[in-house]
Amino acid sequence: MKYFSDFQISDSIKRAIKEMGFEEPSPIQSKAIPVILEGGDVIGQAQTGTGKTAAFGIPVVDKVTNERKVQALILTPTRELAIQVSGELQKISVYKKIRTLPIYGGQSIGHQIRALKQGVQVVIGTPGRILDHLRRNTLKLDSVHTIVLDEADEMLDMGFVDDIEHILKQIKEERQTLLFSATMPPAIKKLSRKYMTTPKMVTINKGEVTAPLIDQIYYKVLERNKIDSLCRIIDSEEIDLGILFCRTKKGVAELTEALQARGYLADGLHGDLTQSQRDAVMKKFRDSSIEFLIATDVAARGIDVENVSHVINYDIPQDPESYVHRIGRTGRAGRQGLALTLVTPREMKHLRSIEQEIKMSIPSQEVPTIEEVVEKQRDSWKKLVKDTIEQGGKEMSLFAPLVKEVLADHSPEDVVSALLKMNFSTDTPNEEAGYNFGETGGAKGMVRFFINVGRNVSLTPKILSDEVAELVGIPSKSIGRIDIFENFTFMEVPEDVAPFVYEALRYSRVNGARINLEPAKPRPKRERNAPSRS
Repeated sequence: MKYFSDFQISDSIKRAIKEMGFEEPSPIQSKAIPVILEGGDVIGQAQTGTGKTAAFGIPVVDKVTNERKVQALILTPTRELAIQVSGELQKISVYKKIRTLPIYGGQSIGHQIRALKQGVQVVIGTPGRILDHLRRNTLKLDSVHTIVLDEADEMLDMGFVDDIEHILKQIKEERQTLLFSATMPPAIKKLSRKYMTTPKMVTINKGEVTAPLIDQIYYKVLERNKIDSLCRIIDSEEIDLGILFCRTKKGVAELTEALQARGYLADGLHGDLTQSQRDAVMKKFRDSSIEFLIATDVAARGIDVENVSHVINYDIPQDPESYVHRIGRTGRAGRQGLALTLVTPREMKHLRSIEQEIKMSIPSQEVPTIEEVVEKQRDSWKKLVKDTIEQGGKEMSLFAPLVKEVLADHSPEDVVSALLKMNFSTDTPNEEAGYNFGETGGAKGMVRFFINVGRNVSLTPKILSDEVAELVGIPSKSIGRIDIFENFTFMEVPEDVAPFVYEALRYSRVNGARINLEPAKPRPKRERNAPSRS
């Protein structure tokens, strides 16, 4: 299926799709729409950002008539996703005289009741609020012929399984059930067996999931320098709106505080926020009052902001599915997107598993130097100074006496340089934050490490060099001399990668054995003649 015009759908919907600017269906749309139009139950496995809303929305809108009864019900895990799906369906149905209504907690239930009384054909809602209306008898499901469970795995993760089952039991059995989920855990399979009739499975492979308009890069960073490395990276990028992902609520709070302290326009989103706080943060992000939204995977569910230019994985995601899910939040609506991932040495193996799953190698890039950041920001600084001078105003005259005093003792060049340094240094890393291993007895340009295991755990030079190469992302041939003894080992690595080796191997496992790695002490002269790589 190459074009939407090839689908067996009404002309009014084809016209709406054309006006939305879409011509070619995405992989999930191409596979799912014809199967759904056949009328049977369908399970679709697809992540956010792949076009799955239109994949079920087009057939649903096509099937619904003008009769003022609820004919289709779509369940979503969050209010944001309910609003997003409703907006998409309104665009698809613009030339059909039907109404869609999002129903969710946090909005006046009286407003929702009045809208339902006026008559709507498609209801999109969260399970909890749908149940509220069913208990009040303000929502009738006796005419529903299609039910969609959107992001079913997310709904189950959020504890909605009982609510979903309660709702499904109130819809007639002669219905079409569509289930869309990014993953297929046992709970989803159990639900489908119980409430679906011989469903057809539609999946898209990982290669199709990763949007081609999303450039992906990873930066190898040290754990201790992580926040400073992030500042360098975002200072060197031209970011319109960026979403930064952290693994935990605590991580979101700490990163938000750190970026705000450095003068960045950032705010955090996590599960402990009230709905009004969450709405306030999202409003600031949508109207660009803040540049960076910092969130956990759970808090980011249902977010769909079209102008996101960058997704930054401050913490590498737990699994490949989450990675694809995250990066799909940029590069929307045909725009170019950029996904950046910060990877500490101990996370290199995890990155490799993600690459294997998405069947592509993610290119690496060096964290920009301070010189590169200054060069990148030169034009924006010049413009800022020029604009401030041109604006003038009372505030400028306030500083006149101080300016005269300072210029009496120092040259204008030194004063401007000092002011720029003062402003710039608040959001650049501390150059001294690296490791100083001191004298370790290694060859020139090399750092020598002591490892507390040797031949006693069947360690060989090849096993050790391959492990280091994989963990740190360096060629094994760049590793220097390796001396393996019965109960310990010495290894030399280049100075520039030594901090990464230290963080990657310290307290890790090599050849199945738990190891400890420390900078070596200078070796005695007689040891320098010992056999290497033995």
